Amino acid sequence: MRSARLTPGPRATAAPEHHAPGAKPLPWLAGLAAVHTLAQLVLVIPGLGLGWDETVYLSQVSPQAPAAFFSAPRARGITFLVAPVAALTTSTALLRVHLALASGGGLLLSLWVWRRLLPLPVLVSAGVVFSGLWITLLYGPQVMPNLWVAYGALLATGCFLRAVRASDGRADRRALFGLAAGVAFTALMRPGDAMALMVTLAAAALCVRSWRRPAVLLALVAGAALGSAEWIVEAYLRYGGLVARVHRAGEIQGGITAHLAVGDQLRALEGRTLCRPCDVPWRHPVTGFWWLAALPLTAGGLLVAARTRRLAVFLLPALVGLAIAVPYQFIDYAAPRFLLPTYALLSLPVALCLLGVATAARPRALAAAALALALSAHFAVQYVVLHGAVSRGHAIREGVDGVAAQLRRQGVRAPCLVTGAEAVRVAFRMGCASRQIGGHDGSITLPELLAAAERRPVVLLVGGGRAVPAYARDWRVQPLPRLPGLAGYRAYLSPPPVGPGAGRDDAAEGRRDRP
Repeated sequence: MRSARLTPGPRATAAPEHHAPGAKPLPWLAGLAAVHTLAQLVLVIPGLGLGWDETVYLSQVSPQAPAAFFSAPRARGITFLVAPVAALTTSTALLRVHLALASGGGLLLSLWVWRRLLPLPVLVSAGVVFSGLWITLLYGPQVMPNLWVAYGALLATGCFLRAVRASDGRADRRALFGLAAGVAFTALMRPGDAMALMVTLAAAALCVRSWRRPAVLLALVAGAALGSAEWIVEAYLRYGGLVARVHRAGEIQGGITAHLAVGDQLRALEGRTLCRPCDVPWRHPVTGFWWLAALPLTAGGLLVAARTRRLAVFLLPALVGLAIAVPYQFIDYAAPRFLLPTYALLSLPVALCLLGVATAARPRALAAAALALALSAHFAVQYVVLHGAVSRGHAIREGVDGVAAQLRRQGVRAPCLVTGAEAVRVAFRMGCASRQIGGHDGSITLPELLAAAERRPVVLLVGGGRAVPAYARDWRVQPLPRLPGLAGYRAYLSPPPVGPGAGRDDAAEGRRDRP
């Protein structure tokens, strides 16, 4: 594509504000962010317990329990975000309120940087489309990095366009700072997604002649380096070097394969937060209709943008969103949260397409009514799926609480160590350390585990029809309340520790995995 098609004309640079005269973007965007936050407070937070990944992240900074094993693919950005609250309270509800408020602010900020690039109706509509997804609402108050990657990518892309479109040939300093900050924030949360973001923006800067500004490229590189520094340093301190950590991260995540995960993504949209392996039937195809419609609507938005000479402003976020999504289409499992950055970026051309249909179709009143009906059905589906996902979260929380109460009745108290199925959540709830002998989270050897059993209580959790390992066959068995997906859940309790080392505090072991 020639650069002339991507370079805005004089009118676009002379009139930076694209909203209607008298319309102020802040009240509209702030109102949208407030509604988004309120929806999380009402629909998601009440009674929602910690997920498995959440517990790993939170345990790194919470005094409630020793830190869980922190595997190679993870980045500590989300732990830094929750650290101030975790240091003050162990209340999950307060932590979720903090994140809900922060996610509302993130939505406001990431859309605010686009106010000089897009009409206000497009911005508000894009915010409604993105914030109304069940995935966006579910992960807003959770200790997970993907929504924050979405905000960082949206902010960085908007600042990039503002920087390269400066009318005097010099990039806007505030836009450059926002660009570097957005890329750095994304890299701090998930370095792999940040790499796709940076490479796509750098390629755009090099391919479009009028965008070739050294300051922009420097901001991209500086942001990526700053945001990835902690992950890289930790690679050498804990994982044997950067190459070793990247290799191990690829092993844990399954690596890029020939398996096309599009079908997995569709099945996961029924409300599965992780579909691995994703060999389940697709019982409710209506839950994936919006996903199938996203690309046609994006293409429609780009056609509208081309006719109004705004192609660059909508094409670039679409390209960045697709670049982030591509690696997740070639893995052997699916998690809807992985594509949150893609949904955030594609919401811009999708919103333009929807508004274009509403204003161009005739009769206009009938077209607007049909569109409103379709969107109402879409959001109704999103609510139903969200309700199901939250209900499953409630069931898991109640199950973990029941397991912890049962183990306490059997005399298990901190300091203690838990291993086996669902060890991370149960251990954190009880204030114990969680360790695994093998697998992706292998963090202790069998001799070390048996030595620990001589000093403090060790609990092996077994479920799902699995046989007890040989080393625990003589341990005391205790049936446990059923957890979702784990039939026959039971605990094997090590003999009471004896000797001078009995009950030794394992805080030092927990601190090994704290930043």
